[in-house]
Amino acid sequence: MAKEQCQLLIQAVQMADSPEELLKAVQALADHNSPEAIEPLIAVFGYNNPAAAALALRGIIRHGEVAVPPLLRLLDDYNYGARAYSMRALAVIASPEALPLLLETAVRDFAPSVRRSAAQGLGRMCQGDSPQKVMPVLIQISQDGDWSIRYAAIAALEALGHGAPALRESIQHWLAQRLDHETDQAVLARIQLAQTRLGQ
Repeated sequence: MAKEQCQLLIQAVQMADSPEELLKAVQALADHNSPEAIEPLIAVFGYNNPAAAALALRGIIRHGEVAVPPLLRLLDDYNYGARAYSMRALAVIASPEALPLLLETAVRDFAPSVRRSAAQGLGRMCQGDSPQKVMPVLIQISQDGDWSIRYAAIAALEALGHGAPALRESIQHWLAQRLDHETDQAVLARIQLAQTRLGQ
């Protein structure tokens, strides 16, 4: 019965013919607890409807680790907006399985929004030896030409410092160096905030 209900909810999303109907249908599917809802929710990322995508994102995150394999398998190579939402989901779930993709994406993706989402995810990767792999990449992108990427990298370094205390001193040392070289006021303020929080 639950499987049949899920199929009906999926069909409602696919057949919605107005933005209002789509939001209502996506919300119902996102609230459904069946893993079968995950792939149709990932498809919503490509609908070019930010409100629907945000609802789908919350629904996918609710599934946790179960959602990681389909997120990795169905990653949209052509729609950077859809890819950014997938990265946000992977960032919040913070599964070690997604680490190679997040590392690669944070450095190489052409879309700043996708790279920012990947960077945020790297800041949450504090299991096992992940922090040692993550920190060099965050240091690299904290010198990126795009100020928004640098900002995301600084925020991620702060998160990494809280999650992996053994790296905190090294991160604080790096932040002090960046303070002397950064020119963007927003990024400078973010560095100072990270220094304050990591020093507490």
